[in-house]
Amino acid sequence: MNTEKGLVYPLLLLFLLQVSTCLDILDQNNTIKDGNLLLSSGKTFALGFFSSGNSSNRYVGIWYHQVSELTVVWVANRERPISGTSGALSIDSDGNLVLHETNGSFPVWSTNVSSASSNDSTTARLTDSGNLVLVQDFSQRLIWQSFDYPTDTMLPFMKLGLNRKTGLDRFLTSWKSLEDPTPGNCSYRIDPTGYAQLFLYKDGVPYWRVGSWIGDRWSGVPVMITPYILNVSFVNDPDEISIMYGTVNPSTITRTVLSASGSLQRFTWHDRDRQWIEYWHAPMDQCDYYGKCGPNSNCNLYIAGQFECTCLPGFEPKSPGDWYLRDGSAGCVRRGGVSVCRSGEGFVKVALVKVPDTSKASANMSLSLKECEEECLRDCSCTAYASANESLGGFGCLTWHSDLVDTRTFATTGQDLYVRVDAVELARYRKTSSLSRKATIAIVLVSVVTALLLASSFSYRLVIKKRKDRRGHNPLMSDIMNPTHLDGSRSVKDPDDGPRGNRDVPLLDLSTIASATNNFSILSKLGQGGFGSVYKGVMDNGTEIAVKRLSKHSGQGVEEFKNEVRLIAKLQHRNLVRLLGCCVEEDEKMLIYEFLPNKSLDAFLFDTTQRLTLDWRKRFDIASGVARGLLYLHQDSRLRIIHRDLKASNILLDAAMNPKISDFGMARICGADQIQGNTNRVVGTYGYMSPEYAMGGIFSIKSDVYSFGVLLLEIISGKRNTAYHPENPSYNLIGHVWELWNEGNCEDVIDESMGDSCAKEEALRCIQIGLLCVQELAEDRPNMSTIVFMLANRDVVLASPKRPAYVVKGRYHGGNLSASNGTASANDVTISMVEGR
Repeated sequence: MNTEKGLVYPLLLLFLLQVSTCLDILDQNNTIKDGNLLLSSGKTFALGFFSSGNSSNRYVGIWYHQVSELTVVWVANRERPISGTSGALSIDSDGNLVLHETNGSFPVWSTNVSSASSNDSTTARLTDSGNLVLVQDFSQRLIWQSFDYPTDTMLPFMKLGLNRKTGLDRFLTSWKSLEDPTPGNCSYRIDPTGYAQLFLYKDGVPYWRVGSWIGDRWSGVPVMITPYILNVSFVNDPDEISIMYGTVNPSTITRTVLSASGSLQRFTWHDRDRQWIEYWHAPMDQCDYYGKCGPNSNCNLYIAGQFECTCLPGFEPKSPGDWYLRDGSAGCVRRGGVSVCRSGEGFVKVALVKVPDTSKASANMSLSLKECEEECLRDCSCTAYASANESLGGFGCLTWHSDLVDTRTFATTGQDLYVRVDAVELARYRKTSSLSRKATIAIVLVSVVTALLLASSFSYRLVIKKRKDRRGHNPLMSDIMNPTHLDGSRSVKDPDDGPRGNRDVPLLDLSTIASATNNFSILSKLGQGGFGSVYKGVMDNGTEIAVKRLSKHSGQGVEEFKNEVRLIAKLQHRNLVRLLGCCVEEDEKMLIYEFLPNKSLDAFLFDTTQRLTLDWRKRFDIASGVARGLLYLHQDSRLRIIHRDLKASNILLDAAMNPKISDFGMARICGADQIQGNTNRVVGTYGYMSPEYAMGGIFSIKSDVYSFGVLLLEIISGKRNTAYHPENPSYNLIGHVWELWNEGNCEDVIDESMGDSCAKEEALRCIQIGLLCVQELAEDRPNMSTIVFMLANRDVVLASPKRPAYVVKGRYHGGNLSASNGTASANDVTISMVEGR
């Protein structure tokens, strides 16, 4: 029998009537009746009517269509079921989704939103992410989505949290029971008060505190340090405070469910076993329950044979009798007769903890940990302090000025909490710490010295041999240090490299990378390219990495690998992806990068659901960041570097959506005074290549400028340059924008999904900058320093752009854009070809 943890709805009996109709879109001309289904485009999810248990009550819900074990993830009318099979879901004259009982005068459920235009009809569809969306047909503006009104299940790319502008609060609410989808007594939501935290509530009070976001995880979830399945992103700005997660492997089917009993569970579907497998749940142990040991205490399960509740330094049990009987609910109080105000007091560190409830804490993100200590020491009411964010070595300051509630110790991963104590207590802790350190040092020295003496000779020889094997006898690494370009020419030598070339690339062991990626597990796989696969890994020190593993059968990839190692190791800029090392061992060739959780720009920009998260400010900041990265390559790095393959899929995004240019396999180094070169081998991506490069093999910094112009227009429009444009099938995106520019209708280019967030004057200015970048003649295009200046200064008068290249170059034929002088796929793929000049 399935347990509750193994399946969220073990007693849920979904019976569907004989399906007579399957729709892929719902408009005002059709209706979903009981027995019909609305399917997502990939048939991943279905929407229809269902019943639970033995009840005749009918609900409209969304469930997995291709999973054999029927599992509901969203319910519309969870508080007002329909009796019998008389229900019908349709779009009314106001453009709302409405659920009626047949012949019923009042709707059972409705989206209840107002359409922006009475002349613009609306349609509803179900996405493959499980989101039911209601959009206006003409503008394609999203006016309602089920992801904004979750029930008990969180799916990948669904947001939870508060929209500070509209007041919309997205949170999970459990079912009332396993058979009743009526809202239950448990909820999972963000509390924005104080320093924002995520909570699980039961009966309206905190049940489990997930904690605050500390840079790479929630403070109460240490297992997030090795996220093999999910990537979590957190946003906290003036517009919103929210969380969202995606899957490391897009093929992974996973869900997070809040059960009726108050357990948060995560499942993944195993096709082989044909069942849901739970891989995590919370609360996990007794110290997870909120306030288990009362205020000013610490719950610690790792003290063998002792009561899990201990008082924090400087505190004693409030009720010693109850404490003796192992009831710590009353908590602890400050020891009597002591002063902690300007009397020689200080702080004692409590390590590896979930820091106390931050709803009443004060946060100052501009302070270092040392400055935080000084700030807290000056304020006699400050009871404790800690770092607010653990990433980048720790920054920000959290201070508490009242009771310290819900502190617990973890086994291996946690924060340091510094608790204020009086002078006597401080001296006692320092003495104990000093004695402990001396005893430990003595024992370790006796044990280690002997072992070191025995092993030193052997270790020395082993290290020398390993170093020779890696560096002195590896022909591939030798070739990297003495580079030849993809087209056969030698690289311009960097004067800082010295006589033996670049030695700045750390070499990592294959065993280290295998361990970090769980032996290249499928769950660690991020994606696949022509060069090979990319995996996510976690090093022993907690550093997250992305491993680009070259396929053993990719001849072209070997050259790209060598080129990328040579180039990117020299580059240091916030808008360039950072190379952490490489591995060349046995038949393996791997590049190790910093891990960027939001993957690439194209995954957001060209996805109808994900692009909704890209408002105008984010898009402008991404474009500006890419421009600054290119400026560094062209002008500010030690050598002039031309990327040659700039495109949306090569712009990676970190957790804060900051852009980083990646993939330098096609890049070329030029001399400091050299602005262009030529090649017999043209490499790049259709739709991003400048005309002089694609047709004549002449590349320059202006080639990258052209690619940036294409990218800028794609960012503004949300459309690929090579995509079919129904407004004018003779044109690609550049041609379409150019025609609208001449007509004075450039507002039509702007992606409608940005809604009111778009600053139209600024967007129109960026369109003009984009057209300046894609002018046909290279000498007419601005350089990157001018582009960065134009983007940053709205008062600068812009020149009028001349005719772009590739304006009338294509005809649409059933999904492919055919060039008039040849044929190329409209897909975003890197190509290489030999051109005669």
